[in-house]
Amino acid sequence: MKKINKILNQDQINNIVKRIAYQIHENNNNESHIFLIGIHKNGFTLAGLINKELKLISSSIIELGAIKINKKNPHNNPDCEIDIIKMKNKSVILIDDVLNSGKTLIYAVKYILDVPLSKFNTSVLIDRNHKKFPIKIDFKGISLSTSIEENVNVVFENNKSYAFID
Repeated sequence: MKKINKILNQDQINNIVKRIAYQIHENNNNESHIFLIGIHKNGFTLAGLINKELKLISSSIIELGAIKINKKNPHNNPDCEIDIIKMKNKSVILIDDVLNSGKTLIYAVKYILDVPLSKFNTSVLIDRNHKKFPIKIDFKGISLSTSIEENVNVVFENNKSYAFID
């Protein structure tokens, strides 16, 4: 039986979300329009949490959307809820829960960069430091050095969210 190690609890996730929201606000304080694009499914959930916090502190127009990437075949066209043309000359923050190899994020970045943006940043809750693709994370909750065999998972539940390694 695999051992499960909890690495983040609800309070820690809440604190990280609030900190990331403030970092995004400080980095975009001159932007009138900000798009938070979350990688489906957990990245979008995290983006929604950040969105709630950001709306409390920012006067910018904030739009929340999800992007679906086929993780097994990311070359297939991603499906974004928001037409990327709307993002033209705006600030975009691409959000995911866990950065493993960087593959999913890099293909989402490639898709979004089909239009000129005023600013582009990335954010994750957990950065595993196992990058195979040259992706830089601008706003992150924690960095973990794990073995490649370990799995890092995030569970989002109402007031019982947590992250664990198994």
